[in-house]
Amino acid sequence: MKIAIASDGKNVSGHFGHCKGFEIIEVENSNVKSKNFLENPGHKPGFLPRFLSEKNIDVIISGGMGAKAQVLFNENNIKVVTGANGEVDSVVKNYISGNLTSTDEVCNRHEHKGDCH
Repeated sequence: MKIAIASDGKNVSGHFGHCKGFEIIEVENSNVKSKNFLENPGHKPGFLPRFLSEKNIDVIISGGMGAKAQVLFNENNIKVVTGANGEVDSVVKNYISGNLTSTDEVCNRHEHKGDCH
């Protein structure tokens, strides 16, 4: 399984489209096999779901995400988990152990920088 976590440094980003990049974590048998950073190529409507699908991502984790993006990720067979916060490593451990569930956080405004309100 490959997980993409929208991140700003060591922390989960409040909004996936405006993050600095994505921590790409490959998990095998409930263990982290590899972890690589992928810079955000830019926030363009509809682009990131296809871009991450081409990287064989199975799950996207973020603080918040717009409703349309969530639909596009689902159409690309990528599970969406929103409402995550804190350090990326802790979020990964919680997801792998089944202790992270989506709050279905939906961003409705895009004037913010990093947080969904």
